[in-house]
Amino acid sequence: MQTETIANGTLQTWTPQEVADAYSKGEIVLIDVRTPAEYMFEHVDGAMLAPMSFVKVENIPDNDKRPVVFYCGSGVRSKRVASLCLENKFSTIAHMEGGFGGWKAAGLPFIGTNMATGAPEPRGG
Repeated sequence: MQTETIANGTLQTWTPQEVADAYSKGEIVLIDVRTPAEYMFEHVDGAMLAPMSFVKVENIPDNDKRPVVFYCGSGVRSKRVASLCLENKFSTIAHMEGGFGGWKAAGLPFIGTNMATGAPEPRGG
């Protein structure tokens, strides 16, 4: 994990593998900040959806018990949302390096859409 000071706090940048390890143990809250269409096409199984354009920092869960980690497609939007959180409420927040593209490149499991049927199905891993 990398850390940097931004705004009023600390931004943590987790690798996809670090996120996967912590998420599988229930140690983090994972939030996808992509659009609903992107999420429906493919996403990390069980991740919450809070599209960047609709995020209200006051509604993001406190990360006192479990760290909040954001992800998007490439890491750009999730870093923006994390920075917004640091400016308004949080002293520490995290996002995933490389976004969902990095997750898939690491061969980690996710839910994708079967293009023949439109049904969700497990992929990767």
